[in-house]
Amino acid sequence: MHRKLFSFFAILGLLSLFPGCKQNSVVTKRVKNSKPNIILIYADDLGIGLLGHEGQSIIKTPNIDQLAKEGLRFTNAFSNMLCAPARASLITGLHDCHAVKFEITPGGMYKKISTQGFNHKEIGRSIESELSPIPEENVFLGQVAKEAEYTTTQIGKLEWGFSTTHQQMERHGWGSYYGYLDHVRAHGFYPPFLFENGNLVNIEGNTLSNAGKSGEPETPENYKERNNKDGKKHYSQNLFMDKALDFMDANKDNPFLLYFPTQLPHGPVAIPKIHPDFVDDKRLTPIEKEYASMVKMLDDNVGQIMNKLKELKIDDNTMVIFTADNGHEIYYAQEGRIEKPYANIMSGERFDNVEHKYYSDLSGDVFDGNGGRAGMKRSNLQGGIQVPLIVRWPAKIEAGRTSDRLIANYDLLVTIAETTGFLRPFNTDGISFYDALINQSKGKEHEFVVYSSYTGPTLITHEGWKIRTDLEKEVFELFYLPDDFREERDLSEQRPKKREELKRKLLAACEGDLHNGFFNDKGSILKVSNTAKR
Repeated sequence: MHRKLFSFFAILGLLSLFPGCKQNSVVTKRVKNSKPNIILIYADDLGIGLLGHEGQSIIKTPNIDQLAKEGLRFTNAFSNMLCAPARASLITGLHDCHAVKFEITPGGMYKKISTQGFNHKEIGRSIESELSPIPEENVFLGQVAKEAEYTTTQIGKLEWGFSTTHQQMERHGWGSYYGYLDHVRAHGFYPPFLFENGNLVNIEGNTLSNAGKSGEPETPENYKERNNKDGKKHYSQNLFMDKALDFMDANKDNPFLLYFPTQLPHGPVAIPKIHPDFVDDKRLTPIEKEYASMVKMLDDNVGQIMNKLKELKIDDNTMVIFTADNGHEIYYAQEGRIEKPYANIMSGERFDNVEHKYYSDLSGDVFDGNGGRAGMKRSNLQGGIQVPLIVRWPAKIEAGRTSDRLIANYDLLVTIAETTGFLRPFNTDGISFYDALINQSKGKEHEFVVYSSYTGPTLITHEGWKIRTDLEKEVFELFYLPDDFREERDLSEQRPKKREELKRKLLAACEGDLHNGFFNDKGSILKVSNTAKR
């Protein structure tokens, strides 16, 4: 296939160490006593405001709330503003503002199996031919656990890019995997096929080439199509849950890492049936009831996992991590109620996230999915990048604790490396927060974290200062989050020295060019250097 195919909306494929960047060289310490099992539940587009313990009033999330009661809840955790860079940062431990960017893999490649008769191995070879070989010294999430003698698996939505391959999954350290290899197909919940360990697995009764992806916004036609169940026999999230529970059964006697990137509650909206909690809820439209049921199913899935751990008697020494890839998104748009692109329904103005910032109360979002924060997915405002992070591990973590420690999603790799006892040194932008988990004296912490966005990069300090950019508008806003989590008071004119200080730090983090933190749909066309120094 030609390179021009790689101009689709997509990023990612291969990521290497960046030449010249100041990363942390990490040697992990072996954890004493028996190694814990690790389950990483990675929710998709789950706004922090959708959780009961974060203030959600319509959707009850008792199982996730119970995780918070029984574990450690981080109140200052961040991730990328979009799923693709978030997944790359998660499994590589690297932020997304470096000079050398991620390589491109287009979404929708595996749909060609249904629409054009391609073989999945042909598609995989085509993708691989466009990518640079992964340097031997690169380290990935599954790899650190696998080399520490863990059984590793990834079940659910793809863990890398917009189209990945069997070779990449193996190189990233997954001893087994089951699910999608393609982001675009994962927008539907009734796939005609999935992938398991390099093999295509047909899903009998699912016959739609688009995996049952429904239309947006809500119209009578889209409602009718969404609720037509012809060719929609098996809901993917149910298939993933069965696989996850079977994996836990099979590996209860050995340490394992289960990475569970769910599709929920990413849209477009699709659910087998409305949850009883919402059937008679007059506050909600039909599509809002269906969306709420997707969040509810995610919570039910968490409950299933926790019940299985107790059934297998491995609950005490299992670390369960619950987090999300980015902020909230609207998948239940409806004319006259809430719209996309986002409009202020009171004034008819479109949100520009500078002069007119997005807020749920202005847009009509009945769920307040970003919990009162400004912005949402695709934005470097808090609603786009602040995410829930809960860690439960009864053997080591005191129940009911909270921490305001500054955490980035690129910290999870090195934290898991330390937890599993991975011993090789590797380069990372992350800092392990293992010490915070076990309530020991504080070790090294972030001075700041950085992320890219469609308007430019942002930097947040451990003290709570934030500088965010809109490079095209030459905007550098300054906020002090402890007093202004809604980002309503720009302090750049009152505190010019602080703005310039953070601007210098942001420029250094972006390796001398703020445009390195400017994300676009095409990602980067640069090939990754195979000679990057460690």
